[in-house]
Amino acid sequence: MAEHNETGKQGEEAAVNYLLEKGYEIVQRNYQARKAEIDIIAQKDNWLIVAEVKTRTSVDFGNPEDFVNKKKIKLLAKAIDEYVLETDLDLEIRFDIISVIKNADSFTIEHIEDAFYHF
Repeated sequence: MAEHNETGKQGEEAAVNYLLEKGYEIVQRNYQARKAEIDIIAQKDNWLIVAEVKTRTSVDFGNPEDFVNKKKIKLLAKAIDEYVLETDLDLEIRFDIISVIKNADSFTIEHIEDAFYHF
């Protein structure tokens, strides 16, 4: 497996652990629909959270969250629409970005709630 793929998997695992510590329930990981993959679908209170995880080993070329573009946002919206139809859930939906910086054996995590309103 390529090193960047392994870094991404480690970042997703760190994000899941972070969300669990904050009281989120992980509903599904790596949900695929159409041409999109949702890294984490979580639930907290009456919210269904679509979490896009971006992991980098440095910020030399920008913060991880800077790499979520408009095309990705549209794909995530279509994918969660399909998920909601499949599961017949009636919850408010929120799109978050979890920015992960991997430093040697530790992670710095920034959780950006309602992230797509910040673009």
